[in-house]
Amino acid sequence: MQGKDCRNIRTGHPIPVEGYCDQPYVVRTKDGAWLCTLTTGPGHEGQVGEHMVSTISRDQGRTWSQLTAIEPGNGPESSYGVPVATPGGRVYVIYDYNGDKIETLDGKRCRADMLGWYVFKYSDDCGQTWSPQRYRIPMRTTACDLANQWGGKVQIFWGIDKPDIVGQSVYFAFTKLGKYMLENGEGWFYHSDNLLTEPDPAKIHWELLPDGDHGLRTPEFGSVQEEHNIVPLADGKSFYCVYRTTQGYPGHAYSNDGCHTWTKPEFMTYSPGGRQMKTNRACPMLWRAANGKFLFWFNNHSVKSYQQRNPIWLSGGIEKDGRIHWSQPEILLYDPEVKAIMSYPDLIEQDGRYWVTETNKTVARVHEIDKTLLEGLWAQDTAKTVAREGLLLELGPKHVKEKETPLPRIDLRQASGLALDLWVRFASLEAGQVLLDSRDATGAGLALLTAEQGAVRIQLSDGRNMASWDSDAGLLKAESWHHVAAVVDAQPKIITFIIDGFLCNGGAARQFGWGRYGGELGDVSGSGKLALAPALKGELGRLRVYGRCVRTSEMVGNYRAGREGE
Repeated sequence: MQGKDCRNIRTGHPIPVEGYCDQPYVVRTKDGAWLCTLTTGPGHEGQVGEHMVSTISRDQGRTWSQLTAIEPGNGPESSYGVPVATPGGRVYVIYDYNGDKIETLDGKRCRADMLGWYVFKYSDDCGQTWSPQRYRIPMRTTACDLANQWGGKVQIFWGIDKPDIVGQSVYFAFTKLGKYMLENGEGWFYHSDNLLTEPDPAKIHWELLPDGDHGLRTPEFGSVQEEHNIVPLADGKSFYCVYRTTQGYPGHAYSNDGCHTWTKPEFMTYSPGGRQMKTNRACPMLWRAANGKFLFWFNNHSVKSYQQRNPIWLSGGIEKDGRIHWSQPEILLYDPEVKAIMSYPDLIEQDGRYWVTETNKTVARVHEIDKTLLEGLWAQDTAKTVAREGLLLELGPKHVKEKETPLPRIDLRQASGLALDLWVRFASLEAGQVLLDSRDATGAGLALLTAEQGAVRIQLSDGRNMASWDSDAGLLKAESWHHVAAVVDAQPKIITFIIDGFLCNGGAARQFGWGRYGGELGDVSGSGKLALAPALKGELGRLRVYGRCVRTSEMVGNYRAGREGE
C-alpha cells in the first residue's frame, strides 16, 4: 500500500477555530512558542460574529491552546489580521475593524468584514493577552475611496500580507476596493519606520504608499485586482508585488524606491520576458525565506473563478539583477476530494525546517514540508544530476535501439507513481506514432504515443480502469532532440509532462497543463515487456522508467544532464 503522503492536507495538524476560519498566520514569540492569529466566527464568511482570535502552540503546531479573543465575537466585525513580532518581543496584529458599525447599504444588510478602520492591538506576553485598547492606523482618503457607494466616508479594504521587516522598518501590502463588494481593487502599502522600537503605540509612524491618489493597478486587468502581497529584495529598498486577477494570470510589479512608485503591472512570468505563470482568483502568496530565496504559492491553471484551489503548487525563486526568476513548480498540498479548496497560507521556519498553514474556510491546519522539495526548487537553475532513486529501467543510446525490453511490475496501488523519461528525435510529428508500448491483448499496460498538434500522450490501463493525458501542443519540433518526461503522481492522481525542462501548464491553448484521473489504477505494466519505438518516425536516444513519482525538479536535473548524462 502507498505510504503516508505529507502533501495530503488531511495529514496536517488542526488549528482550533469556531466555525468559519481564515488567514491562520503564525509568528514565533520570544519564549519559543508559535502564536497564530486568525479570523473566525460561528457562521459563514462575512456574517455577524466574525472576529479576531489567537492560539498558541508549544510543540511546533501539533497541539494548540484554546482560542483567545483579540476582539469579542459580539462586537463590531474584526477580520483579516496580519501579525508581526518585534525583536523586543512585542507582537502586533493589524486587522479590519467595523468601527463605524456599518450594517446596511441602500437599506439592505451588507457584509461589513471589509468596511471601516485599519487597526491594531498588541501583546507583550507572547499572545496570552492583548491590549484592551485598539489603535487606528490613519488611512488617507484617495480616489478609490471617493468612488465607492459611501463617497469615501467609509473605506473598503482588506489585507492578506504578513508584514516584512526590512532593516529597522516594517512594510506590508493591502487592497482597497472602489466599489462594494469586491470591485475596482488596487494595491496600497504601509511603511512604518518605528513600529519595531517605539514603546508607545500612539506614537507609531504610518506612511501610506504609493505616492499620489491611485494605488497599484492597471486598467488592462479589469475590475478584480486584489490580495496584493510583497517581498523585499536584496538591496533593502526594492520590493516585488504579486496579486490576483480574473484573467487567469497573477499580476506582478516591482518598486525600486521603497514602494513609493511601481512599474506598470504585467502578468507574472517565470523569468523576465518568459512564460506566463497561471493562477485563478485565489490567494497568490509570496514568501521570502531566511536564506534570501523566495517561494510562491499558486494554483497553476487559468480558470478565472474562485473555484479549483486544489492542488496547491509551489515555485522557488532566485533573485538575479533585481528580478525574481521562478522555478518550474511542484505540488505542495492536495486534498483527495477534488472539489475541496485550500488557501490563505503562511510559512513558518525554525531550525532549518519549514511548515505551512492553510485553511479551507472551515478547517485550518499546519503541515511540515519536506525541505528537500524546497531545496530542489531553488536548485533547478544549476541541477545537472540524473535521479537514481526508484529507477526500474535505464537504456542508453545502444540498448534503446533494441525492439523490446523486460518491464518490471508497476502497481500504482502500491507505488507513489511512475515516470517515463526519454530523449527522442522525431522525423515527423504525425499523430499516432508509438514511442513505448507495454499493452497486452486486453489493452492493459502503458503506452506513449504522438497526439494531434505535435503533442505526446500517455495512456495507462490496469485492464479495468484507464487514464490518459496529453502534453501541451507545439513544444516539439521535427529533426530536433527533445527531452520528454511523463510523471504519474498516484496519490493525488495527477499526470504531468515536463518537456525540455518546462512543466506543461496549458499555455494559451488550454487552462490546465496537468490532468487528473478518476478511479483506482492498479498494475499498469501490462505484458511485462516494453516495446521500444515500435511505430516511431525518428529515434530514441535514451530511456529511463521509474517506479515512483519523480519530482519536477528531478526531471529538470535529468534534462540538464543532457542526452549523454549517466
